[in-house]
Amino acid sequence: MSVETQAKGEISFEDFLKVRIVTGTIVEAVLNPKARVPAFVLEIDFGDLGRKRSSAQLTRNYTAESLVGKQIVAVANFPPKRVAGVKSEVLVLGAMSEDHGVVLLEPSFPVENGARIA
Repeated sequence: MSVETQAKGEISFEDFLKVRIVTGTIVEAVLNPKARVPAFVLEIDFGDLGRKRSSAQLTRNYTAESLVGKQIVAVANFPPKRVAGVKSEVLVLGAMSEDHGVVLLEPSFPVENGARIA
């Protein structure tokens, strides 16, 4: 990778392929009472990849009830990270809007849980 490419913050296609971005369905969402900033603890079904947990600051736009059953997109190959007492195993992806807060990324049509994003 050239110095110019690195300076722009660009990554190679091979770097992109290392990130495992997949679909999953939220099966449980509860408020995390230990979080300083309001957040949900999510349990997400990723099909063959199993069920994983995540802590997500989504309370501005979503209720726990509205999240259950929602299919989302997440990064599934980061190492687990402790967030407000929760072992967060995946990073749920959302658009960071100044006007609307975090808006979840979700498939336009239902797909298999664990489907890879390309």
